[in-house]
Amino acid sequence: MFDALNFSASGLTAQRLRMDVASSNMANVDSTRGRLLENGEWEPYRRKMVVLGSEESSFKSMFNKAVNQNGNLNGVKVSGIKNDETPFKSVYQPDHPDAGEDGFVQLPNVDPLKEMVDLMSATRSYEANVTALNAAKGMYLKALEIGR
Repeated sequence: MFDALNFSASGLTAQRLRMDVASSNMANVDSTRGRLLENGEWEPYRRKMVVLGSEESSFKSMFNKAVNQNGNLNGVKVSGIKNDETPFKSVYQPDHPDAGEDGFVQLPNVDPLKEMVDLMSATRSYEANVTALNAAKGMYLKALEIGR
């Protein structure tokens, strides 16, 4: 009976995580020291991405995975957070403390425009889940009024 609430709640949680990751990426857009490598050098911050659900492409296989043993649907699942493997940006700044011998600095692979689009998309999805949650709540309240 409460599957609609569970779907919306799982969607709200997933979209909140997307917003948190996009905000973290934006906060580290200029971080040249993200991770210490084995050779003692610093790697710039690497953009993070949230992976939702499974990576299978057919609708039937995804639907069958979403249905558990009881026949109930599970909602949205976060598969994980992975690093974006696109190359870092190199900028010539010989005065920068992290510049190499050639004067180039490696900057994170974070594109602020892409992050803003992801943030807006997650915000709209969050709002849609809130609307669905409120609609389900309204239907449950009407059903309770009928039962009086």
